[in-house]
Amino acid sequence: MRQAAQEASAPSAVLWASELTAIGGLGVYLATMGWQRFAPRGDGHAVLVLPGLVQTDLSTVPLRRFLKRLGYCSLAWELGRNTGSTRLLDEHLVPRLKQLHEEHGPVSIVGWSMGGLFARALALQMPDAVRQVITLGSPFTGNPKASNAWRLFEAMSGERAGDPANANRFGSELQVPATAIYSRRDGIVAWPCCMNEPGPLADNIEVVSSHCGLGHHPAVHYAVADRLAQPADGWARFEPAPALRWMYPDRLAECAMGAGFIQRAAEPHTRRTEGTMS
Repeated sequence: MRQAAQEASAPSAVLWASELTAIGGLGVYLATMGWQRFAPRGDGHAVLVLPGLVQTDLSTVPLRRFLKRLGYCSLAWELGRNTGSTRLLDEHLVPRLKQLHEEHGPVSIVGWSMGGLFARALALQMPDAVRQVITLGSPFTGNPKASNAWRLFEAMSGERAGDPANANRFGSELQVPATAIYSRRDGIVAWPCCMNEPGPLADNIEVVSSHCGLGHHPAVHYAVADRLAQPADGWARFEPAPALRWMYPDRLAECAMGAGFIQRAAEPHTRRTEGTMS
């Protein structure tokens, strides 16, 4: 996994162009709002939601409203536009997390794209203040230029993509539960760079979405709700309800392999071969 992330390149022009489908995804979000009341519910703890590069709190409104309807204390980042600058992290987010921790106890952090990198940095620096981290299409490992947005990052932040100091802040192994939600159809960042190394407190969840649609995708919302509903002392790997596995290609593939579908599919060919030989 680590080698694949290092060797990854930016998504193709076709995938990049497909990001326009995120606009249509808003219609899907609105059409599926009714099912949200069936999403897993947790204990209502505080959840800080961080937007991606160039984005503001406006981009996370659908996700934050969804979490609020589930009973969580859903919090915006309140820092205007995310320029990707680590000054936002050090001068604003760290003090904000300290304050939130004092008021609410350990806080879960959901970060979209660049926001996920900040979420991981906060968890690395203040693990006692963070309950868990959930990233949405966040390229926290591998080739820092395996993205169609690295030039924009450098222009907005004034920092260099691939700065070793930042790589250590974002990509190191976390001491808190970490879930990475990613899509192979991501047209902005290379999906292998958005995945956790396997571990007892790390999980990866594949969805079928554009990068720009991750924040309002029904499969993402359900997965986030499931992760947040995990007890603080009993976090476990994501297992969607059987009727919802079709929304998660990696879980569907695991289910097929576990049921022996691949082996059974090969059996008729084997019998035909044996009959021919005899």
